[in-house]
Amino acid sequence: MTLSESVSAAVAVLRRRPADILPFYLLGAAIPAIVRTVPFLGLFVGYLYLEWTGRLALLRAELEAGTLEPPDPEAEPDAFEAWADGLEPLVEQLVTPELALGLAALGLVTVAATVAVGIVLFAATSAAQFSACYGRLRDDRGLIVGLAGARRFWLRFVGLYVLEFVLWVLVGVVVVIGATLFGAALVAVTGSEIATLAVVLPALLLAGLLLVVIRAVFAFAPVAIVVDDAGVFDSLSRAAGFVRRRPVDAAFYYVLAVGSAVTLSVVTGILAIVDVVSVGTLFATLVLFPFLDLLKTALYGSTRGRLSPPPMPVRSIRRQFAGGLRRGWREMLTFVRATPLLHAFVVVAAVASFWAGWVIAEPFVGTFETSVDARLEGHVPPAAAIELFGNNWTVAYTTAYAGLALAIPAFVSLAFNGFVMGIVVRLEVELVELAAFVAPHGILEIPAIFVASALGLWLGIVGWRTVRGSAAPRDVVDALERAFWIVVGLGILLAVAAFIEGFVSPYYYEPFL
Repeated sequence: MTLSESVSAAVAVLRRRPADILPFYLLGAAIPAIVRTVPFLGLFVGYLYLEWTGRLALLRAELEAGTLEPPDPEAEPDAFEAWADGLEPLVEQLVTPELALGLAALGLVTVAATVAVGIVLFAATSAAQFSACYGRLRDDRGLIVGLAGARRFWLRFVGLYVLEFVLWVLVGVVVVIGATLFGAALVAVTGSEIATLAVVLPALLLAGLLLVVIRAVFAFAPVAIVVDDAGVFDSLSRAAGFVRRRPVDAAFYYVLAVGSAVTLSVVTGILAIVDVVSVGTLFATLVLFPFLDLLKTALYGSTRGRLSPPPMPVRSIRRQFAGGLRRGWREMLTFVRATPLLHAFVVVAAVASFWAGWVIAEPFVGTFETSVDARLEGHVPPAAAIELFGNNWTVAYTTAYAGLALAIPAFVSLAFNGFVMGIVVRLEVELVELAAFVAPHGILEIPAIFVASALGLWLGIVGWRTVRGSAAPRDVVDALERAFWIVVGLGILLAVAAFIEGFVSPYYYEPFL
């Protein structure tokens, strides 16, 4: 397979059946939503401990009594000093050595668990992505091959990523220590600190070169694991061999990957000037990352003679895109009609978490304030509409696909968002203005988030059934593909909501208030 044929194969795979590969990339984007359940759990355990020991009750009592509100230090310096001195007994009751030690231990365990879960999930998802790419390039069903690859290769991917991190650290440590010792010796001999530049600059260049070489070899190692069923060290040997045998193909991939990353960074930076930051993430998740992985797999796999990519679709991109939108809308409506009890549960959970946030914020009313007017300062409708769509759609699909982890992350995301909204609304200084602002777009945006949460719980149920053995891996594959089209339907709903929120919601009510 030539270089141009590899590029054509990658494009054909993305266009032929995007739902047979992109779910794993949406799942990869949802990893942070899954991982954050670990610190949330740690915070919840800490909250229960503080509640059980009575410290939170004492703090609430002091808030209600108003003793925590400081006087103006400039207008009443003596009163402020007396207030600060009066807090010492309260601090001694709230913060004890035993409490500090226990919370520190809880924090360390939480951090370690968060890192471990993140590494394992990232490795398993990467294995699924590369396996799906390899499967589609052989015209197999990508999701089935990807799921099998995640189960087979995840531990090797963990070893590969940990090994690369260790090598990067070793290079940095060795270069820093060597440059420091040699520079100190040079200063002692010459008596001039300027001479250290003759050591530092070459050391930095050497470190940069070594890191580039490491990344260049490791870039093709994941493909070697999947295509050749290689181990961690064997994959590095095979990747290095590929770079030696096919330097032009490898260089083409390196230039394209680096160039696209730089271009995306520049475009994202320009858009960030007008507060549009989520579009780059969407493009990278849905187009750039899968295309680069497909290209890399095609370049490496073509040397093995095992690829038979699907033909390029006959339909134009415009017609294919329109057909995908229609299918997504139908799948979303069908899902909502088929799961009324699940959606009812989501609504009840959202209302309960909103009420909890409202109650928790009650003691802080008057002390802290939120304002919808302040949040709308500098509002630029076109930029705001694009950013709101990108952000809300990202929240929707990360919530949905995070639910595959036994439904827990989807429920945590739903409860957390409802809880935060309860706090924000309770502390709002102009509730009427807030209600007027939310109403036009909220009638679309809020149900869309509910559907995304229900979709996450539904995927979690499928995951539970698979773990228990009452569902086959094929059921997970079908659920992932169906979820993709439902997410497309949610994108339509959220795009309309974002347009209304950008161009209508901030303005229409002003003449009436």
